[in-house]
Amino acid sequence: MNYISTRSNDYSCKSAYAIKKGLAADGGLYIPTKFPLLTLDEISAMSADNYNMRAFNIMRRFLTDFSDAEIKESIDKAYNKQNFETESIAPVYKLNNQVYFLELWHGCSSAFKDVALQILPHLLTLSIKKTGEDKTVVVLVATSGDTGKAALEGFKNVDKTKVIVFFPANGVSEIQRLQMVTQEGDNVSVGSIVGNFDDAQSAVKGIFSDESIKKELSEKGFLLSSANSINWGRLLPQIVYYFSAYCDLLLNEEIILGENVNFVVPTGNFGNILAGYYAKVMGLPIKTLICASNKNNVLADFINTGMYDINRRFYETSSPSMDILISSNLERLLYDITGGDYTRVKDWMHDLKMRGRYEVPDITKQRIKEVLWGGFCNEADTLMTIKDTFEAYGYIMDTHTAVAKNVYDQYLFKTGDSTKSIILSTANPFKFGESVMTALKGELEKDVGQFQLLEDLSVITETKVPTQLLALKNKDIRFGQVLDKKDMKEFIYNSL
Repeated sequence: MNYISTRSNDYSCKSAYAIKKGLAADGGLYIPTKFPLLTLDEISAMSADNYNMRAFNIMRRFLTDFSDAEIKESIDKAYNKQNFETESIAPVYKLNNQVYFLELWHGCSSAFKDVALQILPHLLTLSIKKTGEDKTVVVLVATSGDTGKAALEGFKNVDKTKVIVFFPANGVSEIQRLQMVTQEGDNVSVGSIVGNFDDAQSAVKGIFSDESIKKELSEKGFLLSSANSINWGRLLPQIVYYFSAYCDLLLNEEIILGENVNFVVPTGNFGNILAGYYAKVMGLPIKTLICASNKNNVLADFINTGMYDINRRFYETSSPSMDILISSNLERLLYDITGGDYTRVKDWMHDLKMRGRYEVPDITKQRIKEVLWGGFCNEADTLMTIKDTFEAYGYIMDTHTAVAKNVYDQYLFKTGDSTKSIILSTANPFKFGESVMTALKGELEKDVGQFQLLEDLSVITETKVPTQLLALKNKDIRFGQVLDKKDMKEFIYNSL
């Protein structure tokens, strides 16, 4: 299996090189030259496997320059009782006869990013060896909240790596902030940025594209790589849980083999839903991928109009991991939808950078709408959905999952589609305790502390606060620096 860039056909490489580099030299994203197709019989056989075997079955088809033993070892090191509180890794919860939640937050950071970022360090370490690299890999991360902690935890004290995370100073929940600034490990650094996630992500991409920075770091024995979903090694493991969810419904006789399902995905950077699109391309019976946006509804607008326009107000919301206007992974979808027209993709990305907007032709728009349905949810409806779902079913959601549930309800009302649907639940509700408590109880007292909120939420919902979140109460702040974008380069040099 070879990998090429979304912006040229000048070269190709093996998966180890793509994982090591993260971003292609021309600024594009690595994609496989083809996607393997799974038959219904193969999917049926996977339903009898545990999560690790399902992951092996999918990932080995893309990592052809890795041995089976290497892939299995990486999977077993990632998906185990030490890193996840449930053996099923990504269990499916049945809400009613039509709606299910794929719970992706049972890992050590209490968010869906753990599923990918517990295995990426092992894949990256192997990739370094396979490509004969002797430099220390610097994993550079821009995060809207969850990727940062998951990357810090996954790469903590991993040999020959350093991880540097940037997050928007006022754009994450208090729990998310504490998870990052108290992070343990000898090879980690964290800085908060004045601005929003897009500012941080654009600055990080600029650093990746700056040849003078890369040359200077190289001379000092460092090589840049990424743990964001621009890295194929981050995106590949996410394909697995779409297949796994379908297999679980098969195993529990909730569906019959070949029956179509919908997936509802709360997304900002488009990586999570893109993994679902790739699963569909590989033969998973998916009818519609429902793209759920919050008040920053640039993706929903694009799906419905064909115009991608970031010249709009940016909102800080109660679902901060989706507070994104520049959705990096959309580039990969556009490449596939246009049949690999890298010239057009490159032009669109240039227009986005220079003008803040681009528009796709009607044929491209139609192809997108054949697989995606877009909707968005405002702040009031997010909180209302948390309360209504809890009162009706006793099921508690975080704010991002609530956005998805609300958009699904919109989809059902507008289309009447009764296809069984799986909502991706992306974070433990305790990570956003203040918003969830506000949804359940109304306006909160101003002097209630963060950890008192968690305890109160536990009592009300009769659910347990994750141990790793309670432990934050007694951890020391290690990283308190607030930076301007122009200071990120110096921060990286100082961290190294």
